[in-house]
Amino acid sequence: MEDPKMPPRMQIGEGRISGAVSIVFGAIALGGVLCFHFPEFLTTPEFRAQYDEGVLRGILLGCIFLTYACALRSLIANASKRTGLIGGALATASLLLGGAGVEVDAVRETGFYLSLDWLLLDLIAMALVFVPLELFFPKRADQTRFHPEWRTDLAYFVMAHLFVQGIAAMSERPVRLFLTGFADSLDALRATVGGLPFALQLFLALLTTDLFQYALHRTFHAVPLLWRFHAVHHSTRSMDWLAGSRQHLVDVVGTRIFVYLPLFVLGFSPGVFYTYVGIVAIHAVLNHTNVRLRYGLLEWLIVSPRIHHWHHAHDPAAYDKNFCVHFSWIDRLFGTYYAPGDEWPERTGLDDAAFPKGFLAQQVDPFIRDPFAGDPTGPRSTR
Repeated sequence: MEDPKMPPRMQIGEGRISGAVSIVFGAIALGGVLCFHFPEFLTTPEFRAQYDEGVLRGILLGCIFLTYACALRSLIANASKRTGLIGGALATASLLLGGAGVEVDAVRETGFYLSLDWLLLDLIAMALVFVPLELFFPKRADQTRFHPEWRTDLAYFVMAHLFVQGIAAMSERPVRLFLTGFADSLDALRATVGGLPFALQLFLALLTTDLFQYALHRTFHAVPLLWRFHAVHHSTRSMDWLAGSRQHLVDVVGTRIFVYLPLFVLGFSPGVFYTYVGIVAIHAVLNHTNVRLRYGLLEWLIVSPRIHHWHHAHDPAAYDKNFCVHFSWIDRLFGTYYAPGDEWPERTGLDDAAFPKGFLAQQVDPFIRDPFAGDPTGPRSTR
């Protein structure tokens, strides 16, 4: 169903898409140069030690070249020259600051840093994979890439990546404190799990975390106070690859603590842990995309975008359904599966008249009031 409030969908050949791409990759290029200039403040120490400087310089050079190419295309094809000029200006600023040949001084450790490197690399990877998929294979063809709240969703994506250090600390410290108290009694179990083959460990990690995720996710829907915070995630009306980033800090930290707990307690190897983190990040983004992927019989086992879109559906029949991230059969097992036939929901999101707009307002609002208090008869107001 087309939303008359949304701007028209961008079409290939107008120069608007190339202009938007030039701004995105121009900003990435400028951010990359700044990471080379100030690595101690703008890069993550754990990741920094693994980087291949030559590869990173190649990526930076590619971003600058792509920015200029898309900016030129936009200037030629688009009657409005604004986006092309902005993209070109960002690429030029990157070159003036040293470009791909920027020199790197010795890195001195600091007590505080922003994970700009992680933000930029993840943004490149996600954009290169999911933007073309949504552009060429959209489920909702009338949904523009820049829906009315895309800036809010982008702010969530940026903040979650920039402050990965703080969020990780808030999430992992309580888990590690819990583990310290039971370490001796769990040594045998941890040794057994840690000694299993990698593939078996990974499957068990995905299964265990999805069961814990299911339990907590269902609790966030069932407990009125927790629903206030989780409802922020459901407030977006436009499902796309950025939509999954819209999560309240209470929701993010609470979920990570609860889901990381079995991984640390059971002693899964570090390689399995980081592989799990990568898989869940990709799968969670994929589940929110506006892409008409067909899983067929695999939907009996694996959560697809269609299944998760029903979790976000503006349809009372689908409320409180499809809580899992990975395995749809878990929802079937507990009677919370809902994805009729091959159908997709007509609409997603909540009646968000009571939801404030913008990242900061949405972070503060659940602490102050119930967003559904203005509609005491609504289907979700009883939570």
